[in-house]
This record gives sequence, C-alpha cells and structure tokens, in this order.
Amino acid sequence: MLALTLLALGPPGAAAQTPRLDQLEANASPLTVHFTPSDEHKTVWLLGLTNVAADGTVVSGAVFSNSFGQASVTAQWGQRQRGVLGHDKWYWQWTVGPVYGYAAPYNRKVPLNYRGLSPVVIPSLGYQLADKAAVQLSLLGNSALMLQLAWQIPDR
Repeated sequence: MLALTLLALGPPGAAAQTPRLDQLEANASPLTVHFTPSDEHKTVWLLGLTNVAADGTVVSGAVFSNSFGQASVTAQWGQRQRGVLGHDKWYWQWTVGPVYGYAAPYNRKVPLNYRGLSPVVIPSLGYQLADKAAVQLSLLGNSALMLQLAWQIPDR
C-alpha cells in the first residue's frame, strides 16, 4: 500500500523541490503503525487541511477515525522549519491543539481527556517528494507513528 501511495505522488525520478512556505495543503493518512498493537485497534484514516504561512506558522484541522474506530476531529497550531538534516527538501514541524473524539470506553487512552476533549502535541518530520507533494511522519505520543501525504493546493 505504501509503495502504491508513493508512486501515485509522482513519477520515479521526479525532482523534489524545496518545501515552500506560504501554501495550503490537503493531507491524508493511509497508514498508522501502533508501537503496541492491540486487537482493539481499528484502521486509522485522516483527511485534513494545513495552511503554512510565509513565516512557517502552521494552522491545520483534520477529521479522522481514531485507533478505536471513533470519529474524531482536531485543530492544530504550530511551526514548520525547512532545511533540516542538511537538506532543503527535509522539514520538521510541531503542532499543538485540542483533539475531540476519544469517548468511553477509550477516554483514558489519551491523557487529560475531559468529556472526549484532550490536548495533543505532535512533532513531525517531512520530505518534499515532488513540486506539490510531500510525505510526513508524525509521532502520536507514545502510541503510534502516522504517515501523512500532503498535496499543495494551487495558489490562492
């Protein structure tokens, strides 16, 4: 599945561009890997939008199905920095914000959950695959690693 997803992003050998700032991206997640798999875990999917301002400020929102099959939403704010690991194509970002959707009996699976609402901090490492496509790995606490694909929405 991962290989098919990466191939769909662009032809092999396509030149990857420096990650742009000041852009709007559509995000999707085809894969989440739990560090401690459980029979309770369901397939996780995510669809979202991310705005990256010229100064690297990130504002994003997403709808997703959490690890227990519950419909969930999140709104995030943070910062993106390009040119990590000595290469312009790599970037890292961090975001913070609320997530809503972890209800009983799974309300204790995320910290500080109050009636389904919890704070989250998500560090990510990304790579610009092609001019308008990137791949990103996001660390979901001590529970999982999520692969996200991003497509730049044409200039506004």
